[in-house]
Amino acid sequence: MSVRVRFAPSPTGPLHIGGVRTALYNYLFAKKHQGDFILRIEDTDQNRLVQGAEQYIIEALKWLNIEPNEGVGFGDGPYFPYRQSDRKNSYAQYAEQLIRNGFAYYAFDSEQELEALKNAIPNFKYDAVTRMQGKNSLTLSTQEVEQRIANKEAYVIRIKIPEDEIVRFADEIRGNVLVNTTQMDDKVLLKSDGMPTYHLANVCDDHIMKITHVIRGEEWLPSAPLHVLLYRFLGWEETMPKFAHLPLLLKPDGNGKLSKRDGDRLGFPVFPLEWTDPKTNEISSGYKQQGYLPEAVINMLAFLGWNPGTEQEFFSEEELINAFSLEHIHKAGAKFDFEKAKWFNAEYIKLLSNEKLADLVKEKINNLFGQQDANYLANAMALIKERLTFLNDVEHFSYLFKSIEKYESSSIEKINKIKDALDIQKLENLLNALPTESSSIEIALKEFANQNQLKIGDFMKFLRVSLVGELSGPAIPDLILLLGKEETTKRIKNCFIQL
Repeated sequence: MSVRVRFAPSPTGPLHIGGVRTALYNYLFAKKHQGDFILRIEDTDQNRLVQGAEQYIIEALKWLNIEPNEGVGFGDGPYFPYRQSDRKNSYAQYAEQLIRNGFAYYAFDSEQELEALKNAIPNFKYDAVTRMQGKNSLTLSTQEVEQRIANKEAYVIRIKIPEDEIVRFADEIRGNVLVNTTQMDDKVLLKSDGMPTYHLANVCDDHIMKITHVIRGEEWLPSAPLHVLLYRFLGWEETMPKFAHLPLLLKPDGNGKLSKRDGDRLGFPVFPLEWTDPKTNEISSGYKQQGYLPEAVINMLAFLGWNPGTEQEFFSEEELINAFSLEHIHKAGAKFDFEKAKWFNAEYIKLLSNEKLADLVKEKINNLFGQQDANYLANAMALIKERLTFLNDVEHFSYLFKSIEKYESSSIEKINKIKDALDIQKLENLLNALPTESSSIEIALKEFANQNQLKIGDFMKFLRVSLVGELSGPAIPDLILLLGKEETTKRIKNCFIQL
């Protein structure tokens, strides 16, 4: 049987980086087994839907190149539609089937009646013990139930959890899981508006869409016994998918789950793309807008809960697919390491060709400093590529794209003493006659310093401040070659005037 997995987010907000990791692991597993990766939007909780969240999910997956081969936003497959609200009318039949077979029941309890039960019974939950105190088809006569339904009285359909039974299932990551039904409650399967809850909808859809493996976050582990019972009650036990519950993604200090609220508060993004809250207009930063490469984000996320069992840290997509396995996923939570995320990004930037890097930053550079020649931009990237942590860092190298407007005062003070020793006209003559190779330029500059009784250190500092505006930057010969003799001479003369 072909492997089929699905990523099934709820559009109740932007896609969290933990959700991205879940999508990634599903994607890698599907590709590893030449299977299908599906995007299904689980929007059964209509009251919590957030405008723009669904499209955000789609755009985030596209930016990260975690693209499903069927699903919402990625093309219709054999089990269209893939949005649960569009499948609303398909779920009631299964809820009714459960009722006919004695595995579910109608519940007519109002909110006030449920509140009264909560007040009367400590630690109340609707279960095998308390259900007989409720207003439901187990306590009412058949005639009264039919009359209430005929009168269009509001009701929900609840699963009838067996009393004091052990539910067993195997988890691909955690091994055998055993849960006593005394710890479970009679969850609602179909709401009063006819919309299914997550529990019924995801089980039905997974069965109908022939999902073979459910790879999801650890927060869904408590719901797994309920889902196992639903597969049994619906007669689908033999085709029940295998479960794999991923470890939690933890805050950097390991103190609790990394949440959507931890983003900019902790100094790093928790969303793949920038998100603007449609209600408050509050903006949360995204990895893309902060200058991360999608490949770096993918590589970083892959290691948050999984290890290949080797020393290799850098993986292409193909290598990740070949190496990935559920067996190497950890049970314990994974701490988010922002410094490691930055390191990955810096290393991936270094791996880019100068032309590719130039193409990625040209829009930002052109907006900030005016239109740049493509060849010049690629050559400029060669000088600063090793110094970049984020793509956005290019904006700190303005001296490559425009003349120096302001010199660092402390740098000017350190080179001021060269003013009386330097013959600026001789230096200009030298610059006009410089060779066109970096090593030759360096030799010529050192010879000039020796011939004019200039301390080489002071002379090179002066040249650097002239070309960069401060005492740090790329190698001086490389800068001269990039800027050209005319611009180099202009900057040096301007700086000399400031001394």
